[in-house]
Amino acid sequence: MAAPLIELCVEGIDGFLAAQEAGADRVELCASLMEGGLTPSLATIRAAVKAARIPVHVIIRPRGGDFLYSQAEFETMREDISALRAEGVAGVVIGCLTPDGRIDEARTKELVATARPMSVTCHRAFDMTEDAGEALEALVRCGVDRVLTSGQRDTAVEGIDILRRAVAQAGERIVIMGCGALDAGNIKAVRDGAGLKEMHFAALKTVPSGMRFRNPHVGMGGTEKDREYELTLTDPESVRATIAAAKAP
Repeated sequence: MAAPLIELCVEGIDGFLAAQEAGADRVELCASLMEGGLTPSLATIRAAVKAARIPVHVIIRPRGGDFLYSQAEFETMREDISALRAEGVAGVVIGCLTPDGRIDEARTKELVATARPMSVTCHRAFDMTEDAGEALEALVRCGVDRVLTSGQRDTAVEGIDILRRAVAQAGERIVIMGCGALDAGNIKAVRDGAGLKEMHFAALKTVPSGMRFRNPHVGMGGTEKDREYELTLTDPESVRATIAAAKAP
């Protein structure tokens, strides 16, 4: 099968630059990957777009946790999308659910309309829906371009049966972009097993902070104190190895 398009999930401008140099076809730009990805700052987005030789898609997620948003939160998402239309961003990544675990079609349609002509991806809110088949049809009705999914499981390997069914159900109507703990050792098997044309992963490594002074009495934001002196970075070597495996015949 044809080599898949590879999207890298990255945190911040350094993550973007590392992924681009390592050969990513596209990036999903985020802040706070420890929370699954939040909307990055406008300055970060501008820096990435300025440096970009590949498409930049930006996650629109105002907070961690679930995907059931208040009206005030939803309005900030819509305003973020409006602001990004003028910034040279190629796409946005969204997801809104109803309390009963369905795609919130009214809000999704509104965000899609606000985003155009940018591309629109539904993120792994899809994986938190009650019925994957019904959710996929809802996204098609909303005009979403692609859905990011691990097959409603923690990993793509575990979710491969649902991924395969989603690809068959989607046809040419919407792109299924597979994700979920993909690496050089499993990405080709998932690609072939599900028939995926787009794949997404985050190749991260944790390195010590360069701080010499360390206050042992304070931890920020409820994290473990040791976490204050660790950095999570995109690993270019892991990116290259995983891309090579994904694009192997």
